[in-house]
Amino acid sequence: MTIVEAGMVQQRRGTAAVRHVNRVRYVNTNGISKKKKRRCRVGRRRPVLQDLFLSCREVFKGPGTVPQPSEVTKLCQIVDKMRPEDVGLSSDLQFFQTTDKVQGNPRVTYTTIYQCNEFSLCIFFLPATAVIPLHNHPGMTVFSKLLLGQMHIKSYDWVDPANSEESVPASHLRLARVEANSVFTAPCDTSVLYPTTGGNIHQFTAITPCAVLDVLGPPYSHDRDCSYYRDFLYSAFSNGETTGVTEEERESYAWLEEIEMPENPPMDRIEYLGPQITDTGF
Repeated sequence: MTIVEAGMVQQRRGTAAVRHVNRVRYVNTNGISKKKKRRCRVGRRRPVLQDLFLSCREVFKGPGTVPQPSEVTKLCQIVDKMRPEDVGLSSDLQFFQTTDKVQGNPRVTYTTIYQCNEFSLCIFFLPATAVIPLHNHPGMTVFSKLLLGQMHIKSYDWVDPANSEESVPASHLRLARVEANSVFTAPCDTSVLYPTTGGNIHQFTAITPCAVLDVLGPPYSHDRDCSYYRDFLYSAFSNGETTGVTEEERESYAWLEEIEMPENPPMDRIEYLGPQITDTGF
């Protein structure tokens, strides 16, 4: 996807340059004097975004690897601390104050804070009612943090094929277990999904304008792209006699069908203009 330039307006207000990008505003303080910058740094701790970056470099070791439990705990402790201002955002921004109803499926915007072969740091901006369709994260571990807004999250994991092989009613459908089907309101704890557990297949639906921070290791690439799915109620293709699934457990399962990637997915990319990461190299 290309960087979206439509709707980008740059203004000058005092010593700070303010840029509006698809109604998401960042403030660039390049106009502040060096003397004042030095004075601001005295006694300040290292930014949490920099801590996150440095920890990601230690934890993510490339494709085919999954962080150890202690490493997951370490990253969760950092991501749990992340606040909108750590990436240059605020609930006072016009994007998050918008109450206008949008016809159809509003476009999702995303920005990449940092990306390398081992991991990526991204933010997704969803207007109210916007949807990121049901999709997977092949071979990836993902730490997801809702920074602003209210969102419904639905996620699934595949049922062990050894336990579900005889129950699949059609070759194009596959049994999945519901891992989440709830509304989340910021601030909330970090969600972690793994290559085969934790809700690797998920869908986001914005109830209000939202901002979501995603830490993905490894990131998507041309040979590790996502697949899209359509879900069906368990009862739609089963008479309740599936091995290992009782009548009471029906709502905990669903049938998933892989579908083609949308020709024009409702997502645009914008430039990241928030606080910067200092990359000293590996």
